[in-house]
Amino acid sequence: MSEEGGDSGTVTPELRIRQLEDRLAEETERLVKLYDAFEQQEKEIVGLRAEIEVLEKEAIDKEIAREGLDALLTQKDNRIRDLEVEGTTTSQRVKHLEPALEKMEEKYTREKERLARVFEIAEELDGDLRLAVAEMKARDDWYVDHMQIFEDLNRAIKTRYDMIENAVEAERKSTHMQRALKERLDEILSAPEGDAAAMVKDIADDLEDDGVLNRSNEEEE
Repeated sequence: MSEEGGDSGTVTPELRIRQLEDRLAEETERLVKLYDAFEQQEKEIVGLRAEIEVLEKEAIDKEIAREGLDALLTQKDNRIRDLEVEGTTTSQRVKHLEPALEKMEEKYTREKERLARVFEIAEELDGDLRLAVAEMKARDDWYVDHMQIFEDLNRAIKTRYDMIENAVEAERKSTHMQRALKERLDEILSAPEGDAAAMVKDIADDLEDDGVLNRSNEEEE
């Protein structure tokens, strides 16, 4: 798992929430399908039980009728044989439906257990999702509460860098001017007296044009 725009090994609350939501949606869809199948199987079981009850009742009724007809065996022999055949058929149907009912009940039990497990997973996912949302909200609140501090710190750092750059630039200009002035003074010292006076005047004019003399006078005042 990776964070968008971040380190590849870091799990963010947003990503965790999306994963939990996707898994919750899958488990919910699976739960709905299992529940639908569960309801269908339950309906089938109810139908089978009702059919068995009807068949058993029919068998009992027919057995009662058969017992009542024993007294009239000589007159109702054909009828009794018909009832016996019909009763046998009914018994076979009951025997055939009983194993199917047992299998259906076993399947119903398994599906019920699976359904309970799905509910447990859904509850766990819901708890994880709530926790992730709470963690993300706490983080956002912390950023909002400390946003002014970050902004002030950023401005202070920028001001500090500007001061350093201005100081470096002023030092560079001062060094350059001192070097140029020293070179001019060396030229004056090595020049004839008449030329030296003119060169001194030129230097003074240059310094006045650059504002150096004005700044010096203002500092002395």
